[in-house]
Amino acid sequence: MKSKNSVIFWAIFCCLLWSSAFVGIKIGLHYSEPLRFAGIRFMLAGLLTVPFCYDLKNYFNYVKKSWKFLLFIAFLQTALHYSLFYLGLIRVEGALAAIVVGSSPLFVAITSHFIMANDKMSWAKALTIVAGVSGVTLVALGRSLGQENANVQLLGVLLLLITNIAGSFNNILVAKEKNNIPPLVISSFSMFVGGLIIFLFSIPMEGVIDFVPRPREYYVALAWLTFVSAAGVSIWTKLLKIPGIVISELNFWKFLIPVSGAILAWALLPDENPNWITVIGILIIGSSLMLLNLYNRGMFGKNKISR
Repeated sequence: MKSKNSVIFWAIFCCLLWSSAFVGIKIGLHYSEPLRFAGIRFMLAGLLTVPFCYDLKNYFNYVKKSWKFLLFIAFLQTALHYSLFYLGLIRVEGALAAIVVGSSPLFVAITSHFIMANDKMSWAKALTIVAGVSGVTLVALGRSLGQENANVQLLGVLLLLITNIAGSFNNILVAKEKNNIPPLVISSFSMFVGGLIIFLFSIPMEGVIDFVPRPREYYVALAWLTFVSAAGVSIWTKLLKIPGIVISELNFWKFLIPVSGAILAWALLPDENPNWITVIGILIIGSSLMLLNLYNRGMFGKNKISR
């Protein structure tokens, strides 16, 4: 993963995986409360990742040695981030949620500028970020056309903004971690423990779990979301651990998430179709990604993606 092309490939792969999660979440929330559904999803994802850690003895040695760091990442990356994400998602209309969630690279770039020595803001990076946010906004607005206006609550927006901030700090903490904890240990522990925290928190908030059988589509959605979390978080953690990685430029590929999500919705949901505003937004996002890629390759300045 240390070559520039492989980093870009796996970053895009993760973003495409995560973009498919919105459909699964929408299906799952028809049959389950949000926190309970999120908790079960991430506990299963954490367990699914453990067998790929190769040596379980060393796994527990890493946990014993760095349990404070791992517990904090579990709280920040999974428990706080995704509990607020699910609670925010059910309180705002889809268009506004896409705008807020799609703006996460901007938060990462700003946070990294002040914390990471190798990740300072430049005019080229700032312009591509602004272009990406503009494209996400157009995609979201395009998807909202023709839909009934929802009563958007400020609390939902604030919750989604907090998830962006939490995600930014989590990316930086993982990248700066100095104990050389294997990425799979970080991802599996953080997902399982974070999911357990969410699940336990859901009991007083949403009541005791019921064991009523649910339709097959619920279990299919849960299985897919479990895979998406296990694969996406593990690969992304590995990317963040690459020496010299520029976090803001890696996160810029997350602008693909609302684009791919829109395309999947058009393909899988019969009541959603593209329109010219959405298409323009996708073209803007694609152009900004191409410009950033050219900039990272040194065509418009110094290459800074990895050293």
